[in-house]
Order: sequence, then C-alpha cells, then structure tokens
Amino acid sequence: MGNVLGPAAPRAPRRGEPLGSPGSFDELHRQCKEVFPQQMEGVKLIINKTLSSHFQVTHTVHMSTLGPSSYRFNATFVGDRQLSPTEAFPTLVGDMDNSGSLNAQVLHLLAERLRIKAVFQTHQAKFVTWQFDGEYRGDDCTATLTLGNPDLLGESVILVAHFLQSITSRLVLGGEMVYHRRPGEEGAILTLAGKYTAQKWVATLNVGYGGAHASYYHRANEQVQVGVELEANTRLQDTTFAFGYQLNLPQANMVFRGEPGAAGATRQPWRWPDPHCAPHPTPAGLLDSNWSVGGVLEKKLPPLPVTLALGAFLNHWKNRFHCGFSVIVG
Repeated sequence: MGNVLGPAAPRAPRRGEPLGSPGSFDELHRQCKEVFPQQMEGVKLIINKTLSSHFQVTHTVHMSTLGPSSYRFNATFVGDRQLSPTEAFPTLVGDMDNSGSLNAQVLHLLAERLRIKAVFQTHQAKFVTWQFDGEYRGDDCTATLTLGNPDLLGESVILVAHFLQSITSRLVLGGEMVYHRRPGEEGAILTLAGKYTAQKWVATLNVGYGGAHASYYHRANEQVQVGVELEANTRLQDTTFAFGYQLNLPQANMVFRGEPGAAGATRQPWRWPDPHCAPHPTPAGLLDSNWSVGGVLEKKLPPLPVTLALGAFLNHWKNRFHCGFSVIVG
C-alpha cells in the first residue's frame, strides 16, 4: 500500500536574523547618557541661521555666573553624500570663541565602508590637540584606529584601537587598546566591552585595568525613559552611581530630564539642545552619589522657531546650587 500522505516536503532552511552594524565604540553608552540632564549655568542665547542646504552658522552668547562671559561663532558645511538622516559627507565644522581659541573637525568618506576624521584644537595661538581617526564599518563589525597628538621630535604619541563585533542581532562584544608613549614613560591599557540590546532596554559593560563602567537604559513607554550608570576607577579608588530619567510631554511640547543623584565624579558640561533634534519639550531628572539633584526642562514655542531650556542643580554635600537658562532661535 502506497504512502497516503505522500513524500514529506523539504523544510526550508531557517535564516538567521541580520546581525547589523555594532556602531562605534564611543557610542556604547550613548542611549543611557542621553537620558541624563547635563550641567548648565548662567544665561545663553543661541541663534542658528541656515544659509543654504549645505551651509549653516550659529552665534552663541553665554553670560556665565561662574566665569567670564563669552561669544562663540560656529560654521558647518555638509556635503551631498548622505548615508542617513544624521550622516552626510564631507562635513566641515569650525567653532571659534572671542579669545581666538578654535575647534575644527573634518569628516570624509573615502569609500563605502571607510571614513576618516581630523580634529584640531587651539588655545588662543597655541595648538593643544591634533587627532586623526580612521574607521572601517563592515556588515557586522567596526574597527577604528586613532592617532592623537603625534610628535616625532618629542617622541610622544597616543594610539587608540577599537574593535566591535556583532555576535548576535542583540549582543555586541569588543575591546579597546590605548597605547601612550613619551620620554621616560610608555604603557598600554586594555578594556573589554559588551552590549546587549533588548526590545525596551539596553545593558552595557566596560571592564579594564583602570576600572569598570556599567550602564542600563530602559524605555518604559513613549513618554518615560530611565537610565542608571555605575563607574569605578581603580586608580583613584572612586566609585560613582547615578540615576536619571526623561519625561516627554508631546501634547505640551515639553521635555524634562532629571537626575536625583548619589557620590560621583563631575558630570559632563551641559550640551545645549538642538532645536531640530527635539520637536517636543522634555523634562529630565538626575540623582547621583554626590548627593546631587538636578533637572532640565525644555520647551518649544510653535509656530515660532524658539526653544527654551531651564535647568537647576543642587549639591547637598557641598551646599552648592546653580541654575541656567537658554534661548535657542532657529
């Protein structure tokens, strides 16, 4: 009697999920860091002017309560080759303040997978930084080589190598090697890194001879995001913990970032928001192990091209309070 059901159909081979590019090493903790409010003080006025589809200038006036007031002029040129909404090549950025100090960057795409960057920084008439980067981005890996402040006559150099590999569609592993040399001193530091990305959360860990840096980012819903950071420095015998949150209120055109904090290192300086990046106001809060509490509120005023930002930070341990206010036009 023959087979009633007939021969079994061959099973189609299962395709694994595409691994995707792991991104750059410097952006491993980016999602968590963006939740935290950055320090701000004094009053700042920023005027953005788009001259063409390729050229934009920015005028910044900062009246500080902690130091001298300043003026900065920024010019940005963006080329025709656009890889993504946030990446276009070549890109030239120059920023100069009223003291004559200059920061300049040049980014260029040599090939489809190879990009280079040059960074120059001066303090008044003296060069303080010159750095050259080369980055290769494959389908599932990223390799970067950085040459910092090379001095052939003084026999000093800083060399940094990064490598990231996507193991699965969610897991990325890699490492960093930092080599420095100057007269009478030479050394290298190795750091291993891992990042796991789930549907609503991201966990990242860097571990090396100098210490460890762990972060956790969680997106509860469209309005609420939270982040936790832990940094340990074995050389300074210092450990820092920080918790931050971000609240988006689209109907009110507001964003709030807060940090109710514990004892920790000094956080990065306030990065003034780009009105093109935050269409709605966002509140955010912060708390760290230094007994610092802070928050920044951003508010857009449609239909006017104006963004307002108000921030306040209090350090209970040092009994220090400062606040800041900014107006962004354009």
